Amino acid sequence: MSAVQSQITGTSPWARPVQTARLVFADGTEIKGYGLGATGSAIGEVCFNTAITGYQEILTDPSYAGQIITFTFPHIGNIGTNDEDGETTNAASRSGVRGAVLRADITDPSNYRSQARLDAWLKSRGIIAITGVDSRALTVLIRENGMPNAMIAHEPSGEFDVKALASEAKAWPGLDGMDLVPDVSCTQSYSWREKSWGWGEGYKSAEQHEFNVVAVDFGLKRNILRCLVDAGCNVTVVPAATPAEDILARDPDGIFLSNGPGDPAATGVYAVPQIQALVASGKPVFGICLGHQLLALALGAKTMKMHQGHHGANHPVMDHTTDKVEITSMNHGFAVDRASLPDSVEETHISLFDGSNCGLRLKNKPVFSVQYHPEASPGPQDSHYLFARFANLMRKAMGRVLIEER
Repeated sequence: MSAVQSQITGTSPWARPVQTARLVFADGTEIKGYGLGATGSAIGEVCFNTAITGYQEILTDPSYAGQIITFTFPHIGNIGTNDEDGETTNAASRSGVRGAVLRADITDPSNYRSQARLDAWLKSRGIIAITGVDSRALTVLIRENGMPNAMIAHEPSGEFDVKALASEAKAWPGLDGMDLVPDVSCTQSYSWREKSWGWGEGYKSAEQHEFNVVAVDFGLKRNILRCLVDAGCNVTVVPAATPAEDILARDPDGIFLSNGPGDPAATGVYAVPQIQALVASGKPVFGICLGHQLLALALGAKTMKMHQGHHGANHPVMDHTTDKVEITSMNHGFAVDRASLPDSVEETHISLFDGSNCGLRLKNKPVFSVQYHPEASPGPQDSHYLFARFANLMRKAMGRVLIEER
């Protein structure tokens, strides 16, 4: 803007832009920034994610329902968005993430697969974002004090009632004791045959399968389903509240318990009795994330709220069954209390960050689960072998020849 234009408009060429977004905590702490995506306000638990890539997969992960994600990597949005990298299945009600906190403004995308800028994509999905935040300082605050409840707000005028926002944040009960699965689970069963993405091919459907698997949808991610198909499974997805007798009536070769959001103890009120019946059937069972926690509850263990949670794609885990360390993708704010595991359960994986439980298996049945995300979306592919492990459990139950895990 020239000096003449400034005189005409009555503005200064050096005037600072209006800060159009706020992140307001229950204690009244206010963080100012610039709004992107949807306008309005939303409440959630603020966590941080340390992944340096895969922001679209993270923002569409149903496990983030009820949360506001702080990205520790400073450049988010630089590769744009596309129609292929979302993780929410079409049958899910919504992804559930309440908002996003970013360090730097979103730049024009630089990637041949990009179809839209991240800010436009956020707006289309009703997600509020705030930029210009010192995400490192916010991450330190969360590490020291735990994951706080907060309101994220975007108003183009830059005018906010901070006291009212703080009051709403204070009144919100938080995720402890909250069942969020109904918000993200499918409402009707459906079949899934899509395989993993291939360079120059995109996604293709499998023509043949070795197993029939029923996946219980507590907040499924697409890439988990694709990995199951890659392992030879024809997958039928059913809603979270489906009775065990209806699942077993489909005569599956194996049963999968998916990831999902919220407090496992709250979801377990209706899920645990059904999982206990599924385990009693003798069918191979494989659980991931919330599915792991619900399985643990069904086997007699307890779960607990974590101080800061595990969110990122760089978490080292020890697999005691192979004595190998794998780098994993994680997203959970609750964990299985390893001290509560009954004698019938073997702990198979632990976090090398804090020693928390990351995997278990039942000693006398083909049942196992992990806390992290072996589908690697985003994240490293070190843990893909777990889908082969599930396939071998089904082969063994069917009297077939086992295949080496890779």
